[in-house]
Amino acid sequence: MNVCKALLDSVESRPLTEEQARAVICFDNRVQVVASAGSGKTSIMVAKAAYAIHRKFMAPHNIVLMAFNKKAAEELKDRTIRSFKRLGMDGSGVEATTFHALGLSIIGTATGKKPDVPAWATDTSASCEKILMIVDHLKDQSNEFRTRWDMFRMVFGRDLSPPGQPIEGDAWDKDGTPLIKTLDGKRVRSQEEAIICNWLFYNGVHYEYECLYERDTANVMHRQYKPDFYYPDIQLYHEHFALDAQGKAPPQFKDYVEGVKWKRQLHHKMGTVLIETTSHQVRNGGVFDHLARELTSRGVKLDPNPSRPIPQGALWPMKDMELASLIRSFISHAKSNCLNSEQLRHRLDNMPAGSFKYRHRMFLDLIGPIIACWNSALAEEGGIDFEDMLNMAAEHVEQGRCQIAYDLVMADEFQDASRARARLCRAMVQNPGRHFFAVGDDWQSINRFAGADISVMTNFVSWFDHGQLLKLEQTFRCPQALCDVSSQFVTRNPTQIHKKVHSKTPAVGPVLQAFEVCKEQELEQAIKDFLASLYKRVCDGHIPLGRQGTVSVFMLGRYNADKPEPLKRWKSLYGSKIEMSFLTMHSSKGSEADYVIIPSMISRLRGRSFPSMQTDDPVMQMAMPSGDTFPQGEERRLFYVALTRARRSVIMFTVKGERSIFLDELVNDKVVTVTNLHGEKIEEQRCPACKRGVIVTRTGPYGEFQSCSNYPACQYKPPSKNYFKNRKL
Repeated sequence: MNVCKALLDSVESRPLTEEQARAVICFDNRVQVVASAGSGKTSIMVAKAAYAIHRKFMAPHNIVLMAFNKKAAEELKDRTIRSFKRLGMDGSGVEATTFHALGLSIIGTATGKKPDVPAWATDTSASCEKILMIVDHLKDQSNEFRTRWDMFRMVFGRDLSPPGQPIEGDAWDKDGTPLIKTLDGKRVRSQEEAIICNWLFYNGVHYEYECLYERDTANVMHRQYKPDFYYPDIQLYHEHFALDAQGKAPPQFKDYVEGVKWKRQLHHKMGTVLIETTSHQVRNGGVFDHLARELTSRGVKLDPNPSRPIPQGALWPMKDMELASLIRSFISHAKSNCLNSEQLRHRLDNMPAGSFKYRHRMFLDLIGPIIACWNSALAEEGGIDFEDMLNMAAEHVEQGRCQIAYDLVMADEFQDASRARARLCRAMVQNPGRHFFAVGDDWQSINRFAGADISVMTNFVSWFDHGQLLKLEQTFRCPQALCDVSSQFVTRNPTQIHKKVHSKTPAVGPVLQAFEVCKEQELEQAIKDFLASLYKRVCDGHIPLGRQGTVSVFMLGRYNADKPEPLKRWKSLYGSKIEMSFLTMHSSKGSEADYVIIPSMISRLRGRSFPSMQTDDPVMQMAMPSGDTFPQGEERRLFYVALTRARRSVIMFTVKGERSIFLDELVNDKVVTVTNLHGEKIEEQRCPACKRGVIVTRTGPYGEFQSCSNYPACQYKPPSKNYFKNRKL
């Protein structure tokens, strides 16, 4: 290290730290650097290139720095030129490129012709539109495909939880029991019943749910019997039983089978007609043929209609564009993982017990012809998509059809590598004497939707064999208190690689603040009031100016729609002292500001929430490796990214009854206190049923009572004190 001290001290604007220098001079064939946010990842990549050239390990044209997008590649190139100029060296020969540009170049070299990448294969929205065009074509060609598409959208849009497991409700009754919405506006007690309801609605079958049985059965121990389904036009009762193939109920359903026997005996005794369906039939798909036979044999005419009007407040079916987006994502991951149809079927067969395999099989049947048409459309234009590009490039290198000139391959943001990217990297360094240097932070892996596979980084050794694992644990950005809070938050997920982040950055005021308003409409005024206060304190000299002679503020939203409408007006009011900009949390990675404002720390039952309540559809398990299964794992990392953009403080805004569960967690950890705009502490009791709303006091015909703030979706009411008093009497 001392031999090149002058280079290590001068390559960047300040001398490299000991851990940075160690990463630069380590020339094992395989090196993985796990770097904290703001620890200088780009600095060590540029410095390593300079060090390799200075020590004559390799020539400039034998070094490549790979980034994930054009902007990042241009920044790497620009930093390389500036650093080399500072050292009096020529860095123009060092290449900085994107994975895809390099892949395209490799294919061109190997085949003598660069393939085209159609615009519709690169843009997410355009790709989904292309898939819908393919779907329309397939519908015109095949009624079977048309029915399959409509059935999946209408009836199978949702997966099923494993038998007996607690379910996440769309609504809750006053006792806190979760309820599931159906297409025809009913609220039923199980996911399986909801699927049956949706099938009946799709087929135009008139039925009633849990209506009173025609004979009086109430006694001192039991309420009146309510069969699950009743078909009044044919006087037919229908019970759906939670029974497996052997006629057994889940272990936690105490005395369930005895109840089944009682219902059967009652109908036999009273002379009423009962048909039955079971969990086993729903999960293997046999329930639909069974129901169709039972109903049509009694004169019911099935009338499948995907355009039947949906009542207000009902569950909406999966939209065409939503299903197209799922299919596009599935194609991307399947290709990235080099999975053909047979391998996908094999993965389906090996999925764990309790998986809704019938739905997954329906999905594979649906996408088979779509993938074939997608690939045909590419071939007709002489083109490929990005996933093909990476795999084809890797194959050309693996088979020796293209000789790689790079002796040092460096990959930036490796936590966001897909398996196809990892395969290309591995192919490029397969020959002896080649060096691979991967830099990333698994705590910031947030692009799974774009094909990123965090296991590429966490299972680095299985991909690239043994090598050095180094860590950059000093950050130059966040004060220590913010490092501690953000680290504790993200490492609740035990699969994250351990590192202890430390900082010498001094604190400027509180590192976390949280404000709550009563209504969403009050958020913008609350943010404006904070900015006005910040502006005044900067003008008064109570808050020091930042690096550019102003104080920088990022407003970070989980969605583009979180951007405050009056931002332009706020800039005109406070822009002389405060530099403001809005970014999504995803696009903010790599950036930093003095203050970070999160304008919507909100969890809702429906609509935009942070963390997002949208999880990967379980069908994606067939195309993706088993990876991070920690609840809200990626959203947790996304919040970590947002927290660690701040050099001074993070300020969060929320709404009463809609407080983000992530903010709740910080409150429970006692690292932040939620206050109103006057600094008064706000205490709330979270609803135990929906776990989103809070218990509020309302006034009804009989006086005040308590209920969930999410009423009417959640109708939970806590037991009153008088209730318990009367129970004792």
